[in-house]
Amino acid sequence: MSMKCIINGKLIVNDAIIEGKILYFDNNIVKIDDKIDDNTVEVIDAKNNFVSAGFIDIHIHGSGGADVMDATHEALEILSNTLLQTGTTSFLATTMTMSIEKIDKALQSVQKFSKGVSGANILGVHLEGPFINVDKHGAQDQVYIQFPNFNLIENYMDIVKMITLAPEIEDSENFIKFIAKEYPHIILSIGHSDASYEKSKESFSWGISHVTHLFNAMNVYHHRKPGIVGATFDTEDVSCDVIADLVHTHASVLELVQKVKTDNLILVTDAMRAGCMKCGTYDLGGRSVEVSGGKAVLEDGTLAGSVLKMNEALLNMKKHTTMNIAEIVKTVTLTPARKLGIPKGMLKPGHDADIVIFDENFSIITTIVNGDEKYKR
Repeated sequence: MSMKCIINGKLIVNDAIIEGKILYFDNNIVKIDDKIDDNTVEVIDAKNNFVSAGFIDIHIHGSGGADVMDATHEALEILSNTLLQTGTTSFLATTMTMSIEKIDKALQSVQKFSKGVSGANILGVHLEGPFINVDKHGAQDQVYIQFPNFNLIENYMDIVKMITLAPEIEDSENFIKFIAKEYPHIILSIGHSDASYEKSKESFSWGISHVTHLFNAMNVYHHRKPGIVGATFDTEDVSCDVIADLVHTHASVLELVQKVKTDNLILVTDAMRAGCMKCGTYDLGGRSVEVSGGKAVLEDGTLAGSVLKMNEALLNMKKHTTMNIAEIVKTVTLTPARKLGIPKGMLKPGHDADIVIFDENFSIITTIVNGDEKYKR
């Protein structure tokens, strides 16, 4: 791949914004320099806009009318390409609590087709359920909830990168300890759970290191029963993700959680197939979902994922928190990349050339994946 460079950009490097420098890359970040080397370099003019590492979404079910549970190459291709307009360059294909057969097919499709998509990279699978608490199933179909069972996922350990489960249900302790020991690269996350403060803290010692959509599908924080939220706030090295759509979380909560979790906060979309689509009726995990006014709900009014775009989540953080641009971008670049243990999330030599150019309102101008320009506004 020939060398390319980005000029006139406000480069977001670590916690700083650097101007007057030139970013060089091929399929990896090569260097940040003061001058253009020669005329053979392809030049991209950022026109004084921001330039950052590509966004990483560790929790997304679908977008553009496609869903991971469709279990087809076409669905993964649509999802992969739709996300480019939101600045997302990598994601975890997230499953739902459905029948063993359907989960199996979804995992097979990711295993078979993830390397063949032409848009955002599929980093692997986030298994959300079916090992969750029936009392906190949310939009997950409780009919298919089951106790942790390694046999269900044994054939897919090459692609499973994250598992959301409830540590208080039967067989969870042994399962969590086994995965943490044998597959330390997998992020074990508490979610769709009713674990007490004490049980949550205990599960952190077993191997749980993350919390899925903090505040949602879990017990409410109470001053006498602080529950999962309290345990998360009290444990510095446990990370968490939030859905910053102002539907799942109130604006004031975004400011609170960023103050408490700082470098351990990750933003996710939890988007379903209606993401980047018009309002109407869609399905999620085989259940009917009505999408209207930026909100996705089941027939009984239960929130059913979101239609949030990643760049909108970042804009919400800018509007409703005291975070600066560099701090906000870190929640979808460096922090998730470190959590996953991958060479992404930084404009640093040797890291993958996943790059986004965006304006002050996080409107995406250009999305580059592995050094190739995949989207241009």
